[in-house]
This record gives sequence, C-alpha cells and structure tokens, in this order.
Amino acid sequence: MKFHYLILITLLFGCANNKSDVTIVTFDDEKTKSIRSHYQNYLDNNIEGLKSLWSPNLKIYLTETKQSGVEDISNLIIAQHKCFSEIPSFLEDAIIETKTYPNGNTWTSSWFIWKATSSVSGNTISIPVHIGFKWGEGNKIVEEYHMYNTKLMEEELALCSGEI
Repeated sequence: MKFHYLILITLLFGCANNKSDVTIVTFDDEKTKSIRSHYQNYLDNNIEGLKSLWSPNLKIYLTETKQSGVEDISNLIIAQHKCFSEIPSFLEDAIIETKTYPNGNTWTSSWFIWKATSSVSGNTISIPVHIGFKWGEGNKIVEEYHMYNTKLMEEELALCSGEI
C-alpha cells in the first residue's frame, strides 16, 4: 500500500514540476473585482462604465460564432433595460474567478442566474449564464464569450420591440 502512495505522490508532483505548467486561479484579485464592478455597471445600465473596461477592438461572441463588437453589446444592454422592468442583482450568488494559464493568457469566468421581469408580458425569466472574459493590454477585455440559451430573452425582446 505504501508503494501505491509513493507512486501517486510521484505522479502528482512529477507532472507539475515546472511552475510554468501551473494555472493560477484566484477569486479576489483585481481582475475579478473589475468584473464585479463591470456587472454592477451593467445592472445600473451604465454603458460608459462598461465601455471603460472593454477594448475598443473587443471581439464578443453572443452565444454564436458571429463576432460582434462594443456597439452591438451596448445596443443589446440598452434594449434589455428598456424591455425589462426589473433586472435584480445577481452579484451576491455569482461565481467569478480569474485564471492565468501557463501560456500567459488571463481569463475571468463567471457563472450566475440572470433574472428579469418583462415590462410587456410581466413574465419573469431566469437563465443560467456563463461568460468568459479574455484580458489584453492595459487591463482591457479583448474577447468576451457568452454561453447561455437566449430563447426566453429573445422572445421577450421581440414582444417589447413591437411596443417601442
């Protein structure tokens, strides 16, 4: 049995003998805090605050392979705040972590439940969300990936666009 433990320990430490092979995960670093503030800007419908963290050349993928940019996401956020009477804070329950990989790339990932009440139908929708942010020069977000099902949100936005 001691032999098995020795092999296990050797494998565990032998596979990560170089610090460059290690991914660092943090939950209370400056980038994670920046994303929390970024989400607060979203909740406050503060587009200029959001833009302050986005690179002007932001590549954003809104649950599809088509690339969008800063104006596309800004227009979507404006529409969400027009079409939903209430978007409660999700920050208390959000999981947000930043990872720095051996290749030098740094990503912040977040998971939360997005909820909102439609100002047209009165329906409250709830969507599990995962968003990944890639950091670039000047501590700006250079890539953003949204991974969630947009069906319910799109239905309510379509109802609202008929009302506006």
